[in-house]
Amino acid sequence: MTANLTDTSLWIRRFHPAQDAPARLLCLPHAGGSAPFYFPVSAALSPDVDVLAVQYPGRQDRRAEPCVESLPELADILVEQVVPWTDRPLALFGHSMGASLAFELALRLEERGTVPLVVFASGRRAPSRHRNETVHLQDDAGMVAELRALSGTNAQVFGDEELLRMVLPAIRSDYKAAETYRHTAGARLAAPIHVHVGTEDPKATLDEARAWGEHTKSDFEMHTYPGGHFYLNDHAPRVISTISQKISALLA
Repeated sequence: MTANLTDTSLWIRRFHPAQDAPARLLCLPHAGGSAPFYFPVSAALSPDVDVLAVQYPGRQDRRAEPCVESLPELADILVEQVVPWTDRPLALFGHSMGASLAFELALRLEERGTVPLVVFASGRRAPSRHRNETVHLQDDAGMVAELRALSGTNAQVFGDEELLRMVLPAIRSDYKAAETYRHTAGARLAAPIHVHVGTEDPKATLDEARAWGEHTKSDFEMHTYPGGHFYLNDHAPRVISTISQKISALLA
């Protein structure tokens, strides 16, 4: 099945269509994140890579839709949306919660006979490295404190109480999905896994990030950057360049 290359859907956003690109990159947002987070990635990689970004329900133009509070369930839904875009090599990039989702999505794609070109896992510990986290059970003040600590939310949001009330339900649901996620023991990808992580990330130590190597039968690499959970905000050009070079090398 081939995608309609002129359209986007509720789930898949395509900011800079690259009709002749030899590969695609599907980007999966972090908890509380949305597809436009990856607009700069799309702008930087087009036309060499056709960048797709996932828009989860419960936010922005999908705010009226219920959130999905289970990563396996979200992957089950998402794989149906992604399969039409696998008519050319497809790489996956996920940050934080999006990295866990990328892993689950890759497992489902491989079950259907499509091995991703590479899975880029950013700012997330390996699926086998579980932490007992309960941020999603905290009150609104606790959630806001968590978001401030990670520095991944636009500062304007914290000063706008109405806007904050609008986005917190989606963030809480995403945190629930991420914090209650349990991987299937022994599940390994045929696709290579390349990890990107900040050296001071409170959500993923270097040892926890390095453990992603246990989840692939193929090549594993790890790239570290100065910074915390949202290191990529400060190192976007380097991250994007590394992704571009790796995709080109794998295609060659």
